Amino acid sequence: MQLSHQASRFKSKAFPIIVIADGIQSPANIGGLFRICEAFGVARIIFWNSAPDFSSTRLKRTARDTINKVPYSICEDVISEIEILKNKKYKIFALEITADSIAIEDIQREKDQNTVLIIGNERHGISQPLLNTSDQEIHIRMYGNNSSMNVIQATAIALHSLTKV
Repeated sequence: MQLSHQASRFKSKAFPIIVIADGIQSPANIGGLFRICEAFGVARIIFWNSAPDFSSTRLKRTARDTINKVPYSICEDVISEIEILKNKKYKIFALEITADSIAIEDIQREKDQNTVLIIGNERHGISQPLLNTSDQEIHIRMYGNNSSMNVIQATAIALHSLTKV
């Protein structure tokens, strides 16, 4: 039988991970992003290049109550924000398949390293100016013929990899 939220034996743990969502538009994906980030102990979500409608029934239903548990902001100047984070020793990873990307399991990263994970728009991926700010472009190794997956599914896989302890 499935355990209730109260009966689960998971220990809460926060990670020094910030997710930057570049142009995520779908209310279901935004809600799913909150839910996944809460599940993986993400410190903060930064939305850029989008205006989430937090009154959306679909967003609220997908997020459940995690909107109230994961700090978030809507950023006008994300490039400056990333420079501030780099000065605070954050490592910037862009989750995108590119000619220079490496498989996420092959990245070099210290345990509990301050980390930014940039994720991209459902259709167009990460915008080039934002991609240019990353320290490393990373991808999820896939074995089928399709070269993409849903942004929230990909985020979940990436966060699972980044939070392995």
